[in-house]
Amino acid sequence: MPEHRTKKTSPKPSPRKPKGPFDKLIPKGMPPMPPKGSWGNNLLSTIIIVLVLTSLYSVLSSPPGADTKVSLSNLASDIKAGSVENITVAGDKLEVKYADGTIKTGKKESDAALSTTLSNYGLKADEIAKVSIEVKDQGGFQYWFFNLAPILLPLFLIVVFIWFLSRQVKGAGAQAFTFGQSKARMIDPKDASQRVTFSDVAGAKEAKEELTEIVDFLKNPKKFLDIGARIPKGVLLMGAPGTGKTLLGRAVAGEAGVPFFSISGSEFVEMFVGVGASRVRDLFHMAKHSAPAIIFVDEIDAVGRVRGAGVGGGNDEREQTLNQILVEMDGFEQNEKVIIMAATNRPDVLDPALLRPGRFDRRVTIDLPDRNDREAILKIHARKKPLAEDVQLRTIAERTPGFSGADLFSLMNEGAILAAREDRKKVAMFDLVRSIEKVMLGPERKSHLLNKKEKEVTAYHEAGHALVASVLPYADPVHKISIISRGRAAGYTLKLPDEDTKMQSRKEFLDDIAVSLGGFVAEVEVFQDLTTGPSNDLQVSTALARDMVTKYGMSDTVGPMALEGEGGRALFGRGLSDREYSEAISSKVDAEVKKIMDDAHDRAKKIIQEHRKLLDAIAEKLVEVETLERDEFEKILVAGGIKLKKKKDIEHQA
Repeated sequence: MPEHRTKKTSPKPSPRKPKGPFDKLIPKGMPPMPPKGSWGNNLLSTIIIVLVLTSLYSVLSSPPGADTKVSLSNLASDIKAGSVENITVAGDKLEVKYADGTIKTGKKESDAALSTTLSNYGLKADEIAKVSIEVKDQGGFQYWFFNLAPILLPLFLIVVFIWFLSRQVKGAGAQAFTFGQSKARMIDPKDASQRVTFSDVAGAKEAKEELTEIVDFLKNPKKFLDIGARIPKGVLLMGAPGTGKTLLGRAVAGEAGVPFFSISGSEFVEMFVGVGASRVRDLFHMAKHSAPAIIFVDEIDAVGRVRGAGVGGGNDEREQTLNQILVEMDGFEQNEKVIIMAATNRPDVLDPALLRPGRFDRRVTIDLPDRNDREAILKIHARKKPLAEDVQLRTIAERTPGFSGADLFSLMNEGAILAAREDRKKVAMFDLVRSIEKVMLGPERKSHLLNKKEKEVTAYHEAGHALVASVLPYADPVHKISIISRGRAAGYTLKLPDEDTKMQSRKEFLDDIAVSLGGFVAEVEVFQDLTTGPSNDLQVSTALARDMVTKYGMSDTVGPMALEGEGGRALFGRGLSDREYSEAISSKVDAEVKKIMDDAHDRAKKIIQEHRKLLDAIAEKLVEVETLERDEFEKILVAGGIKLKKKKDIEHQA
């Protein structure tokens, strides 16, 4: 197989792009900082508004067509000349209309009448009488507006500006006061849309039995306290990713009908010292106030790593947060009905103080589901999906060993998506079979077409894997062979065990290494050349051979010694990332790994040479049809004289 199964990664949400050099320091949950330049924009907006209002006031306060002013002496001369037609008096303001239609403005003396003023300028009474003089009373909205606007408008703008500043300061102050508050999310037990019970969690029977005691205590604590029993203060859920640790925590809260406070371990830690400890105190305060309640800390290894081991870049803030968690757990009284649950897939890196009796008293391991559990999980995920009559969930469960609950959910969802994409109303068995391969290897790359030579090389490569797996007694049976590109693989050989196993033997490991080298050997034997296809096979098989020698003690030369840990994980408070054995032992390890690889290569080469005609038949059929299912493949094996492996009887439990 050119490339084996690659690790699946879920798409990550696009992070918010920082808008300023300090924008990344904003704590999660706080309102966003004003964007860069907002103060300058607000000031510019304020200036523009003032200018617009000032211009509007000037336009409204000036009469239409009044573009010139006239003095009283000139006005008297114009009246004497007979060119003035009408004068309008409004307070001390004059609006003079001339015979030619021109309108001019002027001012009179405020303590004297206009006629008196004009008489003082030498006009006779009959000359004044020729001009129509109209007196307007000052009053109404317009009068008061134009007189008070120059005073009130600046005051109004000042008040608005002060209010804006106080609002900004108040928001910053509120953020400062809420900075140390817990970001935990609470699920109300009365919210039916979010409630989860044990009936929604399939498999994990032993884990549910352990957690049932927690539910009983939360429902009826008196029964335990009266007899002197103390329920565990903390429950640590351990298991591989996707096995349902968080779901089980929610199910405990749903069964007990109590508030459920959930938070991630990374949400405690900030760059400012003391914030994490403050959030821990606030979280426990809320839980005690709502007791009985459950606190659920997901990925507790983010904050609960071994102190002083130098693992994970420890800092004072993380250690202070962990210390506060330890103090809060020790501060519980017997009658305080608050249970702490935590989940992690890295229990080996946790601080021993977290795991001692009195803190996380009970540790529940959640394994990957077996065949019956997978079938039950598939039934739960199929509740809201219309299934076709040919769907057999038992068969799907048999073909998905090693799948977690999250993988099975993705499988059912991908099947529904495939059916909807083809405008069908029900999910068929064919959709679910295709979704298995999509979850394991990725989508088909229909645009990645192999040329004739590459197609032939890939066919012989996959045929080599399948042939060696069919001959070796401890290799898993082949269920499907394909030379259709999926994900990063140009082709693949799907091997699945007939029954779930928890352990693997040395003979099974050796056969697996030989199967991995089957494609490598086939390319060399058929084409007397090599491609880049077997590169991943070599990496996987070499790593497995090294683990046999350094981890599992499966070497006669090196003996029963564990020379390596779990790849940098902490063991007894020490980091094991560095090699802790001598150069002499290292030479023995390298020699033993090479011996295992050479023996596996020779075994695969012998099988390929002995069954060369069968290899050609399998490869030719693959080039023709591109995909071989188990039944078709076994017919070719029987025709080539290979005795089929007996299928192990599987008990179908109700």
